[in-house]
Amino acid sequence: MDSHISLYLAYLQSDLGAARNTVLAYRGDLLGFRRFLASRGRSEPSRIRAEDVLGFLIAERARGQSPASVARALVAVRCFLRYLAGEGILDDRILVSLDSPRTWQRLPEVLSPAEVEALLAAPSPKKPLGVRDRALFEVLYATGARAAETVGLTFDRLDLDLAFVRVIGKGDRERLVPLGRKAVRALGRYLESARPRLLRGPDPGVVFLTRLGAPLRREDLWRIVRRHARAAGIFRPISPHTLRHSFATHLLAGGADIRYVQEMLGHASVRTTQIYTHVEMDRLRRVHRRFHPRA
Repeated sequence: MDSHISLYLAYLQSDLGAARNTVLAYRGDLLGFRRFLASRGRSEPSRIRAEDVLGFLIAERARGQSPASVARALVAVRCFLRYLAGEGILDDRILVSLDSPRTWQRLPEVLSPAEVEALLAAPSPKKPLGVRDRALFEVLYATGARAAETVGLTFDRLDLDLAFVRVIGKGDRERLVPLGRKAVRALGRYLESARPRLLRGPDPGVVFLTRLGAPLRREDLWRIVRRHARAAGIFRPISPHTLRHSFATHLLAGGADIRYVQEMLGHASVRTTQIYTHVEMDRLRRVHRRFHPRA
């Protein structure tokens, strides 16, 4: 099974041009599927059955995976099985019975403006890492950039004089996003006083560095957000994507045109952006029920 998974992932990347993050996500899903099959005593791809796939999805949901993660795992497994069928390893008739289950839409987790301010204020301004973290949070909230887009930011995509950043998103699509005065100030402080103290050896060319001078990774950013969230008194699970959700929701709540928000988020379709209007409507319903005399 391992060799087939490796060959499929290589095919996915080299022949289909899938993004690295997509390949890594599929790899995790397929390795989880392999472990599930091993627990059922099925180590040969030719012995995979439709009930194995359904059992795997049920097991993933039971261990707390979100509907979106389970749906992605289904896509990864189905594509892998289609690849095996194309190679003559697996009977393609099992694919017919693997209709995608309908996933229910969940409103994204967002922070209130007060919670955002508390998170932004959590890093210590007296330490280089604190100055870095404040700049990170300001960029995330000012631009709605994804975690990978933020840690991958390079100097040639950053213009503090014009207060704009060029973000390279999914499918190598490029978008220009304004930074805002507070983000520009936080970045300026970081670049002037903190980053030179973090740099070790040759400059890697990315804006955000670790304490050892290496490029910051997406996993690092997740840990940084969660650590400062606890310090800010936010104890529910949040991630860098929570700041992206908050960015979009707060813009729409302030009256921004949804098309502009779509462009800044880098969504290919405005229908993807409309989820944030649902978030705002949910907030309005709660306010109405709380304060309207006939609610």
